[in-house]
Amino acid sequence: MKITLPDKTDQSAPDVLNTSAGHAVIIGANGAGKTRFSRFLAQSLGDKAFTLNVVDALFNSTETGGATSDIAAIYNASIIPTYEKERRQTDLERLLALLINDELVNLLNHKFVHPGSELRRTRLDRLIEMWHRIFPDNRVLVDNGRLLFSSAESSDLFPARRLSHGERAVLYYGAAILYAPEHAIIFADSPEMFLHPATMQSLWNELEDLRPDCTIIYVTHDLEFAASRTGAPVIWVRACDTANSTWDYSVMPPQDSIDDKLYMAILGERRSVLFIEGDQRSIDSRLYPLIFPDKSVKPLGSCNKVIESTRTFNDLNGLHHMSAMGIVDRDRRDIAEVAYLRRKNIMVPEVAEIENILLLPEVIRAVAKACGKDPAHVFSSVCRSILSMFRHDLRQQALMHTRHRVKKTMEYRIDGRFQNIGELEKHINDLVIRMNPRQLYESFCKEFHKMLSANDYNAILQVYNQKSMLSGCNVAGLCGLHNKEEYINTIMDILRGDAPEAPEIRRAVRNALRADADYSDGTGK
Repeated sequence: MKITLPDKTDQSAPDVLNTSAGHAVIIGANGAGKTRFSRFLAQSLGDKAFTLNVVDALFNSTETGGATSDIAAIYNASIIPTYEKERRQTDLERLLALLINDELVNLLNHKFVHPGSELRRTRLDRLIEMWHRIFPDNRVLVDNGRLLFSSAESSDLFPARRLSHGERAVLYYGAAILYAPEHAIIFADSPEMFLHPATMQSLWNELEDLRPDCTIIYVTHDLEFAASRTGAPVIWVRACDTANSTWDYSVMPPQDSIDDKLYMAILGERRSVLFIEGDQRSIDSRLYPLIFPDKSVKPLGSCNKVIESTRTFNDLNGLHHMSAMGIVDRDRRDIAEVAYLRRKNIMVPEVAEIENILLLPEVIRAVAKACGKDPAHVFSSVCRSILSMFRHDLRQQALMHTRHRVKKTMEYRIDGRFQNIGELEKHINDLVIRMNPRQLYESFCKEFHKMLSANDYNAILQVYNQKSMLSGCNVAGLCGLHNKEEYINTIMDILRGDAPEAPEIRRAVRNALRADADYSDGTGK
């Protein structure tokens, strides 16, 4: 089935939702208008729509939003006597009464209308079976027209009102789904409410299987739950014009080239996205949100993940309103590699790795000044130490750069087609000769010696990969700090507290990243 969605704010043609997946997700930032969007869509569908709201169902004893709920409408139209109807004040109570009434009607029909036939399986039977799958240690008993429950902790029977909020939510959703009309479009508002994550996912998997004829549209803030709806198209609501009942939205295609949770997290954002290396505890994750406060910074671990995620998000047609960029360490990449990444919206710093950013001259001077030390003296001492360390590690660094260049060259040039193993073997041997690893190594050594002769501190930061450099140069001690962690924390505190030195550090880091440059030509200049 295809559903025409509400009008768009930009007056372009409304999108059409294909419900073949059996479910869809409406997501957006707080205040974007996604709940209003879902209500407007439900109203436009008329009798095909069936709405669920667990908060109203468990706690509201009257009507919702000035309109009778769909469950209340079914209940009011039932053959339950009026005096009995007046006793049920919430949708959950009404559903339980409907289940017991249907069970009674089924038994009477079996006894008087179709005697001797097999007893028909009822909604209550299906609900109890589902309940036992969700809560295998709990039991349900029908006694004197009431549903009674027991738990694994005790064999005592108790009514539904003594269930936890989560258990009552499961009971409500299970019963309500069973009363949805055939082929209904079911709108589930906040389907995660009151539910433990494990229960939440298994419940909705059960309910989708319970009513395969229906389409369930979830309106949710819970990114983990949204990501669990595999293959679901996502309606991304960005903003709402309430006066004209129009929305800025897109229907995102189901995707399989990026992590589901991350995908949902991005769609829940209003800011542009910056993918970075490292995890939540890394220097990258601590530094870059303070350098780019206007962006949603997402650590992804490896550089390959950053590159692939940036490409994927920028390739998705529906994300044309949002830009995604990435940052990866320069490491030992050559000019061609850096230019390629910059063309893909990946920022590559003018230093080898994240630790080197913290050793930029402007950063060192700013920290020294914040700590009451002489900035020129501190930087001069750090510079001498870095040059000395690099001189000691020069040949090892040259070897690592050579190995990287050889590896990349082999990857680029060994992808041809070969008729036999002999051709492949000859191609590899020719590559080794053409690459000439020893000559390449000597050229790196010569280049690095020139940097040392010129005391070119910035050039050395660009090629020197050495994790111990931050502690080995004694920048922390020169600033009056105990260790490198305190030095790192001081930088973060300066940026977080917006101290007088913060603009200097922020500007230095952005310059090193070429953050304000045009990357369209790949140069970042």
